[in-house]
Amino acid sequence: MVHTGACIASFLGQGGSRKYHLTWKWLRYFKNDRDRRDLITCGAAAGVAAAFRAPVGGVLFALEEAASWWRSALLWRTFFTTAVVAVVLRSLIEFCRTGKCGLFGQGGLIMFDVNSTKVTYSLPDLLAVMFLGVIGGVFGSFYNYCVDKVLRTYSIINERGPSFKILLVIVISLLTSCCSYGLPWLSQCIPCPANLAEQCPTESRSGNFKNFQCPPNHYNDLASLFFNTSDDAIRNLFTSGSEKEFHISTLLVFFVAIFCLGIVTYGIAIPSGLFIPVILAGASYGRFVGKLLALVSNLDVSLFALLGAASFLGGTMRMTVSLCVILLELTNDLLMLPLMMLVLLISKSVADIFNKGVYDQIVKLKGLPYMESHAEPYMKHLIASDVVTGPLVSFSGVEKIGNILHVLRVTRHNGFPVIDEPPYSDDPELCGLVLRTHLLVLLKGKKFTKQRVKTGSEIARTFKAQDFAKAGSGKGVKLEDLEITEEEMEMYIDLHPIANTSPYTVVETMSLAKAAVLFRQLGLRHLCVVPKTPGRPPIVGILTRHDFTPEHVLGLYPHIKPHK
Repeated sequence: MVHTGACIASFLGQGGSRKYHLTWKWLRYFKNDRDRRDLITCGAAAGVAAAFRAPVGGVLFALEEAASWWRSALLWRTFFTTAVVAVVLRSLIEFCRTGKCGLFGQGGLIMFDVNSTKVTYSLPDLLAVMFLGVIGGVFGSFYNYCVDKVLRTYSIINERGPSFKILLVIVISLLTSCCSYGLPWLSQCIPCPANLAEQCPTESRSGNFKNFQCPPNHYNDLASLFFNTSDDAIRNLFTSGSEKEFHISTLLVFFVAIFCLGIVTYGIAIPSGLFIPVILAGASYGRFVGKLLALVSNLDVSLFALLGAASFLGGTMRMTVSLCVILLELTNDLLMLPLMMLVLLISKSVADIFNKGVYDQIVKLKGLPYMESHAEPYMKHLIASDVVTGPLVSFSGVEKIGNILHVLRVTRHNGFPVIDEPPYSDDPELCGLVLRTHLLVLLKGKKFTKQRVKTGSEIARTFKAQDFAKAGSGKGVKLEDLEITEEEMEMYIDLHPIANTSPYTVVETMSLAKAAVLFRQLGLRHLCVVPKTPGRPPIVGILTRHDFTPEHVLGLYPHIKPHK
C-alpha cells in the first residue's frame, strides 16, 4: 500500500499518462522536483493511513522514513492527505456494512481493538518488558541480516530472467503451503473452553478455533493461526483473557515458521511486505514470553503479544515515534503508551549495535545514493575541493552546436556550468548552470545563429516555461531524437535564457561536512565549488549526491577510517 500510494503520487507528479490518455492541464503545476517529492511523500503517508487505518501514524511514517527534506508545509500537506484517507475509508466502511461489498469492508476503523484489563504495572512487569525489548532487538537485527543475505541471493536468481522469477515464486509457494498444512498435524486437539460466546470450533469463517481433523467440540490451536487471514491471526494473538487457548509449543512453532517464511518470501516477484509478517512473529514470541514469565509478571499475555510485536518492529525497522502511534491506532489502546515507548527504544538501541534498519539495508543493496541526515565524522577533515574528481566540462554563454552534442554524447553529466568569456565579460565568470534536459529541448527548437551573438529575447519568445518542465518517466526529448545537420553543427546557440543564473555555490575551502549538510537540507542536485582566490577559473567543479557517498570519499582517501 505504501508503494502503491507513492506510485499514484508519482503518476500525478509527472502530469499523468499520455499512453493511457490520462493527462490534465492542471497537473503541470506539479511538474518540478520539489512538488513531485512532496506528492510522493504524501502518497506514502496515504498508503500507511489506508493499510493500517492510522492517519497520524501515516504522517509520522512519512516524516521518519519517507521524506529526505522535511518542511513545515509538507507537514500539513501529509496531514491533509491522511485526513482525506480516513474520511473516505470510513465512508466506504459504512457503505459496505449494508452487505453490498461481499467480504470487503468487514470491521471498522480500528483493526485490532484491544482493551487492557490491567493498566497498572510493578517493577517486575517493567523488567519483563525490558527483557522483551532486548529480545526484539536481537531478533530484529538477525532478521535484517537474514533478509539481506536472501535478497542478495534472489537478485542473482532474478537476473537470469522471468522464468527463474516464476520458478522461485512456485518454490516459495509450495514451501509455504507445506508449512501451513503440515505443521498443524504436530499440534494436539484441545477441548473447547466452556461458556464461550462464540462458536467452537468455528466453521467457514475466521475465528479463534479451527477444527482441522479434530473430534467434535475440539480445536487445533496451530491451525487456528495458520488457517486464518493474517489480520485474524494477529487479532487472535492480541485477544485478552485467552491464556489457555494457545499452547506454549504452538507459539514457538508458529514463531519459527513465520520468522523463516517472512524472510524467504520478501524479495520474490509477488507483492509482499514486511509489516504484517513482523507483527505476526513478534506477537507470537511476545505471547510465548508472557507465558514463560507468568509467575513473575501480572501483565496479560495479550499485552505481551502487543509489546512483542512492537519490539520486533522496532528491532527490524528502527522506527520509534511512527511505530508507536501506528500500533496505538491499530489497537485503540492508549494505556499501553509508556510500555510501548520503552520497548521500542530498547529494541532499537539493541538492534543498532549489530546492523542498520531493514529499509537502510535495502537502499544500500539497490545501490541508491542515499544521503544520511548527518554528515559522516571523517568529512570534518576534508574540504569541498578534496572530492571534486574528473575533468570539469563547461559551456560558454554562446556555444557551438557541435561542442554541445559532443559533450552530451561522451558524458552522462546532468548539469553543466555556463561561463561567460570576453567580449561578454571582462574576465571569465560563472554565468550559471544548465541542465541536460533543457539543452535537449533547446537543441530541438533549432534557434541557431551563424554568428556568435546573444539571442536571448528571441529564444524567450519561442519557448514557454512548460516546455522545460520536468518530463515524466521515459518521456522528454532524447539525444537520439535530434536531427542536426553538418551545417548546423558549425552554428551557435545562446544558453543564457535556460541557465540558472543563481546556482548554489560554496568556496572550495568549505568543510565537506558543512557542504554535505547544506546539500541535503536544501534538496540540491548540483552544488558548484568556486575558487577562494581570484585569477583562477571561475569554477573548480560540481558536487553531486554521488560525491558525498562514503564509497566515493573513502575510495579517494582509503587511509581515512570511517569511524573517526
